[in-house]
Amino acid sequence: MSSPYLCPNCKTNRSRYHIIEQKAQAVKLNPQTGELLEEYSSESLDPFHLPYKGSARRVQCGSCGLVEDEHTFIKFAESHPIK
Repeated sequence: MSSPYLCPNCKTNRSRYHIIEQKAQAVKLNPQTGELLEEYSSESLDPFHLPYKGSARRVQCGSCGLVEDEHTFIKFAESHPIK
């Protein structure tokens, strides 16, 4: 979070954001009821359950509401520096 952000959607917001920390939880659900049947640790996933490979942090623009990977906001700010 030490890099500047710029929203790629509204293209004006450089200061108001929501930082969303993501914690993936591997679970097995009952397909009929949605009831939690089993919770897995990252070390004990079964062979048909792939580990989470998404980002740990997402960012929401405080002006327009766009939610994207943090990298998207950083790269857009780098390509449009403040003059």
